[in-house]
Amino acid sequence: MSGALYTREILRLAVSIPHQHRLDNPEGTAERRSRTCGSKVAADVRVTEKGELQDLGLEINACALGQASAAILGAQAVGRTAEEIGAVRDSLAAFLAGSNGTPGPWPDMDKLVPARDHKGRHAAILLPYDAVIAALTDAVANQEGT
Repeated sequence: MSGALYTREILRLAVSIPHQHRLDNPEGTAERRSRTCGSKVAADVRVTEKGELQDLGLEINACALGQASAAILGAQAVGRTAEEIGAVRDSLAAFLAGSNGTPGPWPDMDKLVPARDHKGRHAAILLPYDAVIAALTDAVANQEGT
């Protein structure tokens, strides 16, 4: 296994999660839990008419890697659709599985490189993405239903 898992960069990100609050009156909400490690992420969203993320609220109960992943996502997600965030999530998942050379296009995603060799942590890293994508999907479905 390569180097330290909880690097200084991971810990720095873990304590700097943006949007770490629940939203009043969200248009979409979702909660996801990792069966592997017990990490839990709740996401509340509001969206534009185009389905782009307008406002985000996160509640994170995860290890430092899950927190760092949430910080990266939180810094980049506003203004993006579920499909765009899903493409980044898929890129990150492919990297963690060993079939992609880079973790993804967003700043600081390279800080997650040490986690690649720790399969037991992959679910916690992907959890924030899964919760936000599900919340966005919920919000868009709610928009279409009104």
